Amino acid sequence: MTATCEFTLAELLIVAASEAWRDNGEVIASGLGVIPRLGASLAKMTHSPELLMTDSEAFLVEEPIPLGPRGDYVPRYSGYLSFERVFECVWGGRRHAMIGPTQVDRWGQTNLSCIGDYQKPKVAMLGVRGLPGNSINHINSLFVPSHNTRAFVAGEVDMVSGVGFNAERWKEGMRRDLMDIRLVVTDLCVMDFGGPDRAPQVRSLHPGVTFEEVQEKTGFELLKAADLKQTVAPTLEQLALIRRLDPHDYRAAALKGNPPGIRQA
Repeated sequence: MTATCEFTLAELLIVAASEAWRDNGEVIASGLGVIPRLGASLAKMTHSPELLMTDSEAFLVEEPIPLGPRGDYVPRYSGYLSFERVFECVWGGRRHAMIGPTQVDRWGQTNLSCIGDYQKPKVAMLGVRGLPGNSINHINSLFVPSHNTRAFVAGEVDMVSGVGFNAERWKEGMRRDLMDIRLVVTDLCVMDFGGPDRAPQVRSLHPGVTFEEVQEKTGFELLKAADLKQTVAPTLEQLALIRRLDPHDYRAAALKGNPPGIRQA
């Protein structure tokens, strides 16, 4: 099925986010926030049915749970996932989460704790929560809804809440084989850390966005991926699934103004 031009930016980002879980195998797929959650759900319902997904409580489900009030919807449960089993998956690398950090640096280190000096911050936020353990023990992807130099900072993030590829932060003997940062999805592009020496690179540009614009709004140097392309638009089937997964249209409020997916000149 060919893509339709009638889609919003949020719907474009949901489809782009779903690609983070392609070929992951049987891991817990966790999308934190509306667009990441819908991305994970779309992945399970299309290209990666083997993903494990919960009802956001204690049960595994065969079909992702729609957002918001469920009405007469009946979940298709497939098993019980205790808190203990969740941590077995988390600490063993069998989870892939998409998180929404406040700051990201050129090494993929993330911050959701504070802005400014840790001892006297300008803004105090969530604290590190579980991110140190989660970021070092399993795969993560990132979702940043507003791509700018406040989010993608020059130098290091103000407080390293989540690990990245900065070799100076890793002590000898620390296990590094479980961590990875797969995709970074923003309102301008899709990036990863697949360049030489884990350098950040742009993999795709959203319709109407230029590489120069992305670079201008990023506090560190970006590379162009060898196969840099335009972000793939949603198909009619994908849009139908997204609307089924989000019947109350929460995705419309996930981005400021939720503009069309194809930027106007």
